[in-house]
Amino acid sequence: MDLDKKAEAVDSSVEGKTVSVEGIVEPYVGMEFESEDAARKFYIEYARRVGFVVRIMQRRRSGIDGRTLARRLGCNKQGFSPTHRSTTGPDKKARSSAREGCKATILVKMEKSEKWIVTRFEKDHNHPLVVTANGFSTAGDKDKKIEELTEELEHQEQLCAVYRERLLSFMNNVEEQTEELSSKIKIIVDNVRKVESEVQKLSHRR
Repeated sequence: MDLDKKAEAVDSSVEGKTVSVEGIVEPYVGMEFESEDAARKFYIEYARRVGFVVRIMQRRRSGIDGRTLARRLGCNKQGFSPTHRSTTGPDKKARSSAREGCKATILVKMEKSEKWIVTRFEKDHNHPLVVTANGFSTAGDKDKKIEELTEELEHQEQLCAVYRERLLSFMNNVEEQTEELSSKIKIIVDNVRKVESEVQKLSHRR
């Protein structure tokens, strides 16, 4: 679904606020989406047509069930990367960074109606925008995006390893507690049998 069709899906209560520049529909505060995914896809498509790359940024989760309640997306040139210098000598040039402190961002939040609403939109960029067929401003941006995705993948794999270890630890704990409980039950059953045996002996003596 293209941006124009997506724009038609917004709530009628915000009619007249849609902004279209050269056929590109811009986000606006109050714009509604059916889901976080729909909002994300809209902004990524908007970015592709305008000429920048989207960085998936912070999110706020529910403390009750862990659901995502808010998500911030922004230009991939947001923030500043730390200076990376080669360890081979002081004369080496610093590694170039794709981040330039750009402020362009969008914030969407889930309302009680479970609709996702744009609550903040910063349009302006502090760098040139370049529209390309693949949605990347430069080859460097593409490489940077691959690097970011690789880092995210490694992070997720580390999380999986941690959760797997916790699960195994929990299962081992349950198994140990089950064995301990079974042992206690066996002792109780043995004691009951001994008592029954003593009762029977006493009954026979009578």
